[in-house]
Amino acid sequence: MVQAQVQEKYAELTLKKGVNLQKGQAVMINAPIEGAEFTRIVARKAYEMGAKDVHINWVDDELTLLKYENAPDEVITNYPEWKVKLHDTFAEDGAAVVNIRSTNPDLLKDIDPSRVAKATKAAAEAMVNFRKYTMNDRIPWTIISIPSKDWAKKIFPDKSAEDAVASLWEAILKIVRVDQDDPVAAWDKHNETLRTAREVLNKKSYQKLIFQAPGTDLEMELPEGHIWKGGSAVAETGVTFNPNMPTEEVFSVPHKYGVNGTVSSTKPLNYGGSLIDNFSLTFKDGKVVDFQAEQGEEVLKHLLDSDEGARRLGEIALVPDESPVSQSGLIFYNTLFDENASCHIALGKAYPTNLEGGATMDLEELDKHGVNDSLVHVDFMIGSDKMDIDGITADGKSEPVFRNGTWALDMK
Repeated sequence: MVQAQVQEKYAELTLKKGVNLQKGQAVMINAPIEGAEFTRIVARKAYEMGAKDVHINWVDDELTLLKYENAPDEVITNYPEWKVKLHDTFAEDGAAVVNIRSTNPDLLKDIDPSRVAKATKAAAEAMVNFRKYTMNDRIPWTIISIPSKDWAKKIFPDKSAEDAVASLWEAILKIVRVDQDDPVAAWDKHNETLRTAREVLNKKSYQKLIFQAPGTDLEMELPEGHIWKGGSAVAETGVTFNPNMPTEEVFSVPHKYGVNGTVSSTKPLNYGGSLIDNFSLTFKDGKVVDFQAEQGEEVLKHLLDSDEGARRLGEIALVPDESPVSQSGLIFYNTLFDENASCHIALGKAYPTNLEGGATMDLEELDKHGVNDSLVHVDFMIGSDKMDIDGITADGKSEPVFRNGTWALDMK
C-alpha cells in the first residue's frame, strides 16, 4: 500500500485544487468501500480545512453485482427518492462534491445489458436536477480515482493483487502530479497551460473541424458562439475548481445536427460495468445511423437507444499524444484516465457552459443553437499518434490543428 503520507498529499490536492474547499462549506463524497482508508483521510483533511459537514455515500461493487443478479426489474428501475433528495439538499446548500472512482471494469460483464441500461436510465431521469448543478458549474465538484484490486489486476494481469495495486497507485500519483514536491503549484502551472490552449482555440473560432485517422473520416460543425474550456472551471460563487483529476483536455460542443462521417474508437470504453471495444459509429446530419463493435455491441446498442439525444454528440475534446496518460503506455479501462490519453468525443448531453450564454438557456433555446440534450453523457476515445485534425475558419480556409496526434498550432 502507498505510504499514508503520500495519500495525505493526494487528499489535500483533491480538496485544494479539485473542489477548492471553502471554510464553512459542506462536502459530499461518493466513495468505494474498498477505499475507506483513503476516504477517511479526505474527510479528516476536509474538517481540518474548515468543512462544516462531510457526508459519505459508500459504494460496494460486490453488493452492486448481487443486486443486479437477484433483484427484480421493478427494484432495478426504481431509483430511491431519498437519494435524490439527499443530493439535491447538498447541492442547494452549495456543497462541494468529491467522486472517488475505482470500479472493476468487468463488474457487470455477465449481466443482461438491458437491465443495466434500464437502471442507468432510471438513475439519470431521477437525478436530472442534481446534474444541472454539476454540468452548469453551479457547485464545485471533482472526480478522482484510487486503485481497487480488481481494477489493478485488469491493468496488470501478470502481477499479484498486492503488486498490481501498488503499481496502479504509482501510475495514478504520477499522472495527477502528486509525485511532485508541490502538487498544488504543479496544478497551477498545468491549468495555465490548458488556459493558453483554450484561448488560442477561442480566438480561432473555427466553423468546422475535420478528423482524419485510420478508420476515421469525420466532419464536425461547431455552433456559433461555442466556447473551448479545459483545466479549471469557475463555480457560480466565483470559486475555481478542477472537475477532473487528471485532466489534459480542452473541450467544446459539436453542433448536434452538423456531424457527418465515420469515427472509430482507439481505446476500450468501460460503460455500465462492461467493455465496448474496437467500435465505429457513422453519423449523418449529427445522428448515429450505423454502428458496429467487436466487443460489447449489444451494450453499445442499449447506450445509443437510451433516448433521442444519445445518438448525437455533446462534446469534442482535444488531447495531445504527449499527455502523461498516453505516455504511461497503459490502458486504464477507466474513462477518467483513458479520455485524457487521447482526443475523444461524447455521446449525449452537452455542457451548456460551452456556449455563450448557454448556462441560462432552456432546452428549446439550446436546441436552436445546436446544443444536444440527453440523459447520458459518455466519452469515448478516438485519438492516437496518427490523428490529423484541420480547422475550417469563418472565411472557409483550412488550417492544421493536429498533426500526428499533437498540436500543429502554436500553443505558447
